[in-house]
Amino acid sequence: MLIRSVEKFLREQEMPATKFGRLAASDPRFVLDLRMGREPRGFMAARVLSFMDGYRAGKEAVHGE
Repeated sequence: MLIRSVEKFLREQEMPATKFGRLAASDPRFVLDLRMGREPRGFMAARVLSFMDGYRAGKEAVHGE
């Protein structure tokens, strides 16, 4: 489920849910809506997963991890 991946990402990156929503989905309420049972369509889910992968890759490149 997408919400599990998002929650794990938020913990790993120590990112507030509203910031994640703005960056990943242009919606600061996105994570709250997921927590309340929202099921995004395929395109949005793919966009969010892609954002998380890109964000992690970018941090690794900057920090040399």
